Amino acid sequence: MKNYLKTVNSDWFNQRITGVIMCIAAVFSVLFIRVFYLQVMEGETYRRLSENNSIRLQSVDAPRGLIFDANRSLLVDNRPSFDLGIILKDAKPLDETVAKLAGYLDIPAEEITAKIKSVKGVPSYKPVFVRRDIGRNAMAAVEVHKYDLPGVTINIRPVRHYINSLHASHLIGYLGEINSDELASKDYAGCRGGDYIGRFGVEKSYENVLRGERGGRQVEVNVRGQVVRVLKTVNAQPGKNLLLTIDEGLQKTAESLLSEKAGAVVAVDPDNGYILAMASNPTFDQNAFVSGLSHDEWNALLSNPDHPMTNKVLQGEYPPASTYKIVTAIAGLEEGVVDENTIFNCPGYYALGNRVFRCWKRGGHGKVDMYRAISESCDVYFYQVGVGVGVDKLAKYAQAFGLGERTKVRLDNESKGLIPTAEWKRKRMGEPWQKGETLTIAIGQGFNLVTPVQMATLVAAIGNGGTLYRPLIVQAIETADGGLVQPGTPYIAGRLNISEKTLALVRKGLWGVVNGKKGTARGSRLKGVEMSGKTGTAQVVGRKEGEELTKAAKEEVAHQFKDHAWFVAYAPSKDPKIAVAVIVEHGEHGSSAAAPIAKAVIQFYLDNKKSEYQAEKSVSYVKIPNNNHQITNNIQ
Repeated sequence: MKNYLKTVNSDWFNQRITGVIMCIAAVFSVLFIRVFYLQVMEGETYRRLSENNSIRLQSVDAPRGLIFDANRSLLVDNRPSFDLGIILKDAKPLDETVAKLAGYLDIPAEEITAKIKSVKGVPSYKPVFVRRDIGRNAMAAVEVHKYDLPGVTINIRPVRHYINSLHASHLIGYLGEINSDELASKDYAGCRGGDYIGRFGVEKSYENVLRGERGGRQVEVNVRGQVVRVLKTVNAQPGKNLLLTIDEGLQKTAESLLSEKAGAVVAVDPDNGYILAMASNPTFDQNAFVSGLSHDEWNALLSNPDHPMTNKVLQGEYPPASTYKIVTAIAGLEEGVVDENTIFNCPGYYALGNRVFRCWKRGGHGKVDMYRAISESCDVYFYQVGVGVGVDKLAKYAQAFGLGERTKVRLDNESKGLIPTAEWKRKRMGEPWQKGETLTIAIGQGFNLVTPVQMATLVAAIGNGGTLYRPLIVQAIETADGGLVQPGTPYIAGRLNISEKTLALVRKGLWGVVNGKKGTARGSRLKGVEMSGKTGTAQVVGRKEGEELTKAAKEEVAHQFKDHAWFVAYAPSKDPKIAVAVIVEHGEHGSSAAAPIAKAVIQFYLDNKKSEYQAEKSVSYVKIPNNNHQITNNIQ
């Protein structure tokens, strides 16, 4: 029995060993066949690939979203940039390749060598870009001699193209190369060194919308670094498009009117806050930033005394001058200091203690009521209203109009301006408020500072019946194929809690500024339509009280010490479709320098646009009922 069991176990063990050996033999047979196939049947092919070719990944930049005006006229698109690079792993011998490249493109070899040495940390299989945007002729020269230039590559990427150079520069903005701090920020996830991002204007504010998603491709390259074939491609996703609120024709009109002046023009739709034009002068060439400014060119922009890199519509802070009398008038009427029948005598000056405050009209206006005070801009009348109201109540009404606070338009670095109070002066200067300072505040001088966009919002609210809209610059965000992603919805920032009687009287006075017999802007009446507005002359440098300059002396005053010229307006007077604020730096008089610009801007708009312009747009989200908005900042 024991022998029998021993024989059975031995047979079972031998069978198992035989099975294992057969399995091993089968596996080795498969491996042998595969090796034979690779080494003998496909050996030449794989030898060539192993010796000469390699697989590499290439990044594909995403086209940036396009920018259109309100009528879908293209303002900003993309063009191809041909960037010259050298892959150090493939460019051997390097010195010989650099010398040939320099000769073909007429570039100093030292410049190429210096660029290569200056770039550190780039893997040897990735290109070092020695010159960007070389142009089609240089690109063609490289392609013709590509077999003499191992490792030399041309990378084609989309770059920004601003179709009308110098046009809407401060609104649209420009791009700049991303820096190391931004690369480390979550705000720029997906960006790489060498990418360009928005640095100013809409390009910056809507960076995440305009920037697309990078793609890539897997390619096979030969020993010279030249692409043999594309193995796989992941398409880049273009950025989303912006449909702005501005009208290109109106924008160009405003810019041309400012071409010889330093200043700003902003036009808004009183019914929804859409910015129709935003011009700041001097301006700058956005396309110059695409290829990069030299150090001297950048310093020239920064040192220009007229500040071309400042968007004066949003960042320029100026005394509002007599345009502020709109606020003073409303405060006086609402607080019961004056009414439509209140008359003050203007002899050309107002005495307060031992000081004399003069009216702009040396001989005085005589007996003046509220209508004449606004239409003829009588300083003496508003001195007395200001004293009756007081600085803090004046500030309350000014702040309710949005003065002294950012309008929150979606653009960077908007200034707040300044509306002073007694408490502000005590904290800032450690001194009590003086009654005489209230007089200067009441006529828009002194500590008061506003921006043109604030004044446009203010005058638009007067024109539309008391609604303050937040200014909007984008009316829609769309996909590359035109699908709506997000509408730009009008937003009510506040409503003026003032009586219809007060509003009607102030509007009548603003009508008289342009249409009255002695209105300060009567020389800027429109043809076929009535316009309402307010002039202003803002002092840049104060002069001693009572000091009068002769005509000859005024001509000797340096340009930078001349007064700024203001004009704010809306039209048509009864049912306004456009509101405008104009500031001409050192223009001296609002009636002669700023009002004609506003007149031309408004005339162009009304002549070229029907009253239903906004309602008939192809998008249906332009107007919405007022009761759908949050209401803030009301006068209590």
